[in-house]
Amino acid sequence: MKKLLLATAAGALLAGAAGAEEIKLGVSLGFTGPLESMAPGMQSGAELAMKEVSDSGLLLDGSTVTSVTGDSTCIDAAAATATVERLITAENVKGIVGGMCSGETIASLENVAKPNGIVMISPSATSPALSTIEDDGLFFRTSPSDARQGEVMANIIMERGIDTVAVTYTNNDYGKGLADSFQAAFEEKGGTVTVNSAHDDGKADYSAEVAALSAAGGDALVVAGYVDQGGSGIVRAALDTGAFDTFVFPDGMVGQALEDNFGTEIEGSFGQNPAAEGEGRETYLSMAEEAGFDGSGAFSAEAYDAAALMLLAMAKAGSSDPATYKGSIMDVANEPGEKIMPGDLAKALEIINGGGDVDYVGATAVEMVGEGESAGVYREIQFTDGKIEVVGYR
Repeated sequence: MKKLLLATAAGALLAGAAGAEEIKLGVSLGFTGPLESMAPGMQSGAELAMKEVSDSGLLLDGSTVTSVTGDSTCIDAAAATATVERLITAENVKGIVGGMCSGETIASLENVAKPNGIVMISPSATSPALSTIEDDGLFFRTSPSDARQGEVMANIIMERGIDTVAVTYTNNDYGKGLADSFQAAFEEKGGTVTVNSAHDDGKADYSAEVAALSAAGGDALVVAGYVDQGGSGIVRAALDTGAFDTFVFPDGMVGQALEDNFGTEIEGSFGQNPAAEGEGRETYLSMAEEAGFDGSGAFSAEAYDAAALMLLAMAKAGSSDPATYKGSIMDVANEPGEKIMPGDLAKALEIINGGGDVDYVGATAVEMVGEGESAGVYREIQFTDGKIEVVGYR
């Protein structure tokens, strides 16, 4: 009888091992380009969720999860498409955390991910165009649409007693989408946009652009750009010429590089970026610190949530096949179910494996709306003594 029990146990172990996979997830981010300073923290966030799930041994009969990275460059659609194609066809990833910037995300989705039936969850692509794109149910994002950010930014500016602004935006889907949504919201509240003009990245001199912005006037300059590229170039030229001394910074500008580049030169300037408050965020920050990276960087928490959602959806669907698990992402992201915080992924897998439901809250208070995007919580920041200070949440 003892031998029979041992044989049965051994058979069960072998069956479990046979069902285990090495699941690869792609991480397509702009490791070079206008937001390269943000990419390492985002990669670390996604990989922290993957490690947490792998270490649990509870995903699909003990499957492990590994990361395969690719450089989307953030702004080169052809390079991003080639990167995602490699991740899918050569590396055989089962899903992609990415893209990072809106234009390259749209290109990668339409040209590669959608034709190959691969799920993409972007932590940071915010163009309103992605809300209605034909995606065959394959695209999601843990960041909110810039339609929402435009409204939040308009409210913050008006509440600070500023009713006249100039706007400059990086000349792509992200910049134009945000600038247009902001202008509509600001003017609806009675504000005046004196000029709404594009700037190109990669230039050595932005004095001509700043001269035109200065001629139009405004009590502040809204810079819907990239902190590692033209956005900072615009700010530098404006400061050097005295054109503006108060700046408004949306998400593409809010990062450590902004503080490092300008410090006290932009004292009193302000802005906003997606970041929830509360238990989930605090837990994530502690987990990141223990893992050896700064989890407070822009979109790092969103990247953790993107990877976590993908893996929990696989568990819910009982399959790593994107065609199967794509239908479970909204299920694990929203009610009903037990609320799941960062660090609770093993607990979530136990619940799912037992036939229960989970409501993933995660590091950014995830609540998926529409076709699969974050409803959106923003932190309001301002520069105080040369440092980014969080002054509230919206």
